[in-house]
Amino acid sequence: MIDALFLSLGQLSDRRIISLLLKVFLISLMLLVVFGVGAYFLLAWLISISGLDNGGFAAAAAAAIITALTAIFLFRVVAIFVLNIFSDDIVDAVEARHYPARAELAKPPGYVLGVKMGLASVGRAIGYNLLAMPVYIVLLVTGVGAPMAFFAINAILIGRDLQDMVAARHVDDLAQAGDDWRLNKLTRFGLGLTIALLLAVPIVNFLAPIVGAAMATHLVHKTRENSPVESK
Repeated sequence: MIDALFLSLGQLSDRRIISLLLKVFLISLMLLVVFGVGAYFLLAWLISISGLDNGGFAAAAAAAIITALTAIFLFRVVAIFVLNIFSDDIVDAVEARHYPARAELAKPPGYVLGVKMGLASVGRAIGYNLLAMPVYIVLLVTGVGAPMAFFAINAILIGRDLQDMVAARHVDDLAQAGDDWRLNKLTRFGLGLTIALLLAVPIVNFLAPIVGAAMATHLVHKTRENSPVESK
């Protein structure tokens, strides 16, 4: 895990990685801006039909607050969605440098599959976190229980998303992927937790998705190299 992290950080200076980082950052930012503008017009309309004065100012203030909260709490969802679209480019850059033989055998899944995987990721993230909301609320009284539960659940989800980004280049059907293309539960959780924690740190959170995809590439290929299937 530590080796994968340092190898991933070491490749952040790669021109392809920098280009992809800018894409993920700009598109994530654009989606949040679109959300903010949409929230403003919706709130302005609701306030206007209610007959309140200064509706434009109130709508702008409310939209700004909602967008800020969305950026804080849902950035992980937006970033992973965008990352899925460009995940093949990131994984390809890492494979080309560290696993050239694997890169030659890879079959790029394409942007359509990336969007589908991204939407599936968004659905799981929202669905599981909504299901866990009662647990979060109950654990609020403990002070640390709710954040711990949040990071644990999202670590599981992020670990799976990152693992699948790598496997999608090498298997025709993720549902039929063998164990040699899957990380064990502890490694997958460790990967997901590392990225979930990085996503919670301002500024660093823009690097987290890229680092996560790169780490997953190293971990999946190391796992495959050590699997009985690969060793035959």
